[in-house]
Amino acid sequence: MSSTWKAGNSFGRLPSTHIVYLVALLTLVVGAVLVATTGRNFFSPGNISSILTGTSVLGFIAIGQTLVILVGSLDLSVPYVTSLASLIAAGVMANSSSNILPGVLLALGVSAVIGLANGLIVAGLKVHGFIATLGMGLIISGYLATNFKGSFGQTPFAFRLVGATGLGPVPVSTLIMLACAVLAMVLLHRTRVGHHIYAVGGDLNVARMSGIRVQTPIITAHIICSVLAGMAGLLLASRLGVGSPTVGSQGGYDLLSIAAVVLGGTLLAGGKGSITGTLGGVLIFAMLDNIMSVMQLNPFVKDVVRGIVIVVAVAVYARRTILKRPPRFGHGQPEEPATKQEVAA
Repeated sequence: MSSTWKAGNSFGRLPSTHIVYLVALLTLVVGAVLVATTGRNFFSPGNISSILTGTSVLGFIAIGQTLVILVGSLDLSVPYVTSLASLIAAGVMANSSSNILPGVLLALGVSAVIGLANGLIVAGLKVHGFIATLGMGLIISGYLATNFKGSFGQTPFAFRLVGATGLGPVPVSTLIMLACAVLAMVLLHRTRVGHHIYAVGGDLNVARMSGIRVQTPIITAHIICSVLAGMAGLLLASRLGVGSPTVGSQGGYDLLSIAAVVLGGTLLAGGKGSITGTLGGVLIFAMLDNIMSVMQLNPFVKDVVRGIVIVVAVAVYARRTILKRPPRFGHGQPEEPATKQEVAA
C-alpha cells in the first residue's frame, strides 16, 4: 500500500505538460513501429512534413481555444469563422497578388469583429460561452449556407506558396503557428491581461472583488480566438486555392480543438493550463491521424481512437487529483477529499 501510494504520489506531482509530452513520445515510438510494418519510414522528411502540416490548422484554433477555456468560457463558432475567413480572403484576392494584403486584413478584421461580439455577449449579457458561441456559429452557418453553394474566389500563386512551402521538412505554416503560440505564451505570462485571464478563469467572483475588470480578459480571449480561427481559414484557403463554406465544419475543429486543449492538461473549468500543453495535444492528434492514414484504417476508427485518448487523458488527470493528498489517519482509513483549490492546483 505504501509503495503504491509513493508511486502514485510521484506521478501525481508530475506536471500535466510533462505527461502529455510523455504520451506524445510514446505515440511516436508506437507509430514508428506500426508504420515500419507497412514498409515505410515514419521519420522520412515527407512523413514528418505531413505530420507538421496536420498540426498547423488545428494548432491555430487550439491556441485560441486555450485562451477562451482558461478564462472560463468556450468557443463553438470557430469552424464557421474559419470557413468565412477562407471565403472572404479568396473572394477579395480574386487571383491577384496585389489583393493579398487587403484579403488577409479583411478576413482577420471580420474574424475579430465576430470574436468581439462573442466576448460582449459572454461578458456583458452574462450568457455562457457555450450558448453564446453556439448561437453565433449557427448565425454564420446559416449565412454561409444561404449565400455560398460551393467554392468561391481564388487565391493567387504567391499566397498558395504559404501552404505549400517549408524550410526543409518544416512547413512555413507550422512556423507561423508556432510564432502565434509564442505570442500567446508571452500574453499569458508577461502581461497584465494574461494574468487576469488566469484569475478570472480561476474564480470570477474573487477576481471581481480583487478589482479586476473581468470583462476585459473575457473579451480579449474571444477576440484572439476568432482571429486565430481566421488565420486557420487563411491557411486552408492557401492550400485549397479557393474559399469553402464547409471547410471548417467538415474538419470538426470546434470539438477537436477543445479535445486538444483538454488533452494538453487545461481544465475545462478554467484557470489552469498552458499553451505548451495544448501544442502537445495537437501533436498527438496529428501523429495519430498520420499513423492511421498510413495504416489505411477505416476513417471512422480515427474518431474511436480520438475518443479513447480523450477519455483516458481526463481519467488520468482525475486520478492525479485523487492521489494528490496522502491518507491522514493511517492505512485502511478514508482519505480526506481534496479541496476545490487543490483540484485546480
